[in-house]
Amino acid sequence: MIITIDGPAASGKGTIARRVAGHYKLPHLDTGLLYRGVAVRLLDRGHALDDVKAAIAAAREFDIASLDAERLRERSIGEAASRVAVFPEVRAALLTLQKDFAHRPEGAVLDGRDTGTVIAPEADVKIFVTASAEMRAERRFRELTAKGEKMTLEAVLAAIRERDRRDSERAIAPLKAAPDAVLLDTTDLDIEAAFRAALSIVEVARAGRGRG
Repeated sequence: MIITIDGPAASGKGTIARRVAGHYKLPHLDTGLLYRGVAVRLLDRGHALDDVKAAIAAAREFDIASLDAERLRERSIGEAASRVAVFPEVRAALLTLQKDFAHRPEGAVLDGRDTGTVIAPEADVKIFVTASAEMRAERRFRELTAKGEKMTLEAVLAAIRERDRRDSERAIAPLKAAPDAVLLDTTDLDIEAAFRAALSIVEVARAGRGRG
């Protein structure tokens, strides 16, 4: 069973995907970490984030096993990743890695921005998680302040909106819901309610295909 969970920043898709993967005992891949990993390699090597040649080289030598999730989840790395992700050659270099992960014999859960449209358009279950920009900004603001970062809610909201614009307007694999994805709006849901809603979507799909 392949499950894809896409959505914009701070919509809750990552947490939901991890919970769903744990529930069904499936491997999970946060595809956004791959782009963060490429961005980190560029920064560590002293390259500019708009150095396309260096970004392509970093993507082509990328190894999923090398992911350091703790460092890669830093806010600054997320912003850097969204800049690297606009390069078609970088996306192409990482595409095979993601497709191979999705098609493991036991199945997989993937989350990101194009997992249901590009990585695994044939997925058994596709969920598109969304929430208002204001609610997503509040969530991210609470997360950042809990880590001791100094940011205003207004600045976080502006960053969220800019990230949405960049992700939605890029020429290759823009952020959008697959035509057959089920929309899950988490604006008024806490994580437990969102997780239960996601499980319900998966179970309906499984019932429709004989609980595969």
